[in-house]
Amino acid sequence: MKILLSNDDGVHALGIKVLYEELCKFADVTVVAPDRNCSGASNSLTLLNPLRATQLENGFYSVNGTPTDSVHLGISQLMAPAPDLVVAGINHGANLGDDTLYSGTVAAATEGRHMGMPAVAVSLVGKDEQYFETAAKVAAAFIQRLKLHPLPSDQIINLNVPDIPLEQLKGIKVTRLGHRHKAETMKASKDPWNRDIYWYGLLGQELDAGEGTDFHAVTHGYASVTPLTVDMTAYKSMPSMEQWISEFSIRD
Repeated sequence: MKILLSNDDGVHALGIKVLYEELCKFADVTVVAPDRNCSGASNSLTLLNPLRATQLENGFYSVNGTPTDSVHLGISQLMAPAPDLVVAGINHGANLGDDTLYSGTVAAATEGRHMGMPAVAVSLVGKDEQYFETAAKVAAAFIQRLKLHPLPSDQIINLNVPDIPLEQLKGIKVTRLGHRHKAETMKASKDPWNRDIYWYGLLGQELDAGEGTDFHAVTHGYASVTPLTVDMTAYKSMPSMEQWISEFSIRD
């Protein structure tokens, strides 16, 4: 199996190194990742500047772009033949609920799927970020089973693992995305020259975090596996929209 491994915390992050070591036990792994922390980059692309890929002493490719850039560049230019699978992570922190919209980790996996590859995003949920080995082993076990259970062509997997020793992990649950309350507003302050600066506030508290959600699973000691669809079309709304669209004229 050939795997393209990327992330959004940067090519020097501990999470990607630990996952690389675990995946190399059964796969041919190529690392292509941003040269800096790109958390929150979502699916952004670098369009106005050229991309450069520098191979480091450990063989990893460092890219002066986003997670999406890194995966696209890895598949189209740096790997021949193309990989069998794209893996993103291990993210330093959770990608649960609404956070997935902003996640560079999930975006890297999404780009892999856009380019025709099955893809998995992996995150470690906790404040201390100690047990990357737990997330790596869960991810490796899950990935090896994908050979027998291929992903649908319109989906990626979002895997969140609690930051606990492997022996304390209760198991794995298939979940849906939870939801948060509205995040706190931006905070205003001053820089040393008395100019206005602004910081994003804290994440909102969980609004929908009941049983069956990704929030609930990791809080109770389980790894959370959430299949995400890449096609964002709201198919259920199309019939009613077609009806009311047909009732007006743009020339009225």
